[in-house]
Amino acid sequence: MLRALAVDDERPSLEELLYLLNADPRIGSAEGAGDATEALRRINRALESGPDGPDAIDVVFLDIQMPGLDGLDLARLLSGFARPPLVVFVTAHEDFAVQAFDLKAVDYVLKPVRRERLAEAVRRAAAQRGATPPEPAPRIPVHEPDPDHIAVELGGVTRFVAVDDITHVEAQGDYARLHTDRGSHLVRIPLSTLEERWRSRGFVRIHRRHLVALRHIGELRLDAGTVSVLIGSEELQVSRRHARELRDLLMRRTTG
Repeated sequence: MLRALAVDDERPSLEELLYLLNADPRIGSAEGAGDATEALRRINRALESGPDGPDAIDVVFLDIQMPGLDGLDLARLLSGFARPPLVVFVTAHEDFAVQAFDLKAVDYVLKPVRRERLAEAVRRAAAQRGATPPEPAPRIPVHEPDPDHIAVELGGVTRFVAVDDITHVEAQGDYARLHTDRGSHLVRIPLSTLEERWRSRGFVRIHRRHLVALRHIGELRLDAGTVSVLIGSEELQVSRRHARELRDLLMRRTTG
């Protein structure tokens, strides 16, 4: 079973996270730390005691925004250790997902934490530690009402966004950020999956990080050999390998 350390400077959030972790049968023990500095001391002590020592830690459930040393700082420090614990970020902020996955985080869980979402993160950590056989992680949300909508989470509530309202999609690690005129939503679906799913709906890849809806392209710009598109007020670069296909698609759309 996993030995976990939860780190959060907000006491109610830390207590709730510890409660949920201790209720999971894959967690053998879960302790809390009120800041990253305290967590670092505990992790150092755990590493000194060895993987089978009484202070060993398998996975750290880590808040990001904390005073002093923050969660990303701590994860960067841990990445330099010879045998660091796994890291799962648990945060109220969507904007750090790319940095989190660059640091090889196991998962990125948004607050308020739902029991089933945290259980998924525990499954992934357990699979990496060999505590359980690897299971395919279900994407979140796990269902959609019809092909014209996609389910997103906002404040712990599942809502449905019309695909036709999505102007473009941005890759963020294992996640994708859906952009609409009214805001953006983070979903745990790879960009390649959305590209395949929505190709027939007029979405096209323009860059390794961007998928755009042709109907929402306002301008195609050429400047000193570089190609970009204007979607609303946002200008997105088109990679050289995708430029010709995009021009052809826009031309057929104009003349068709």
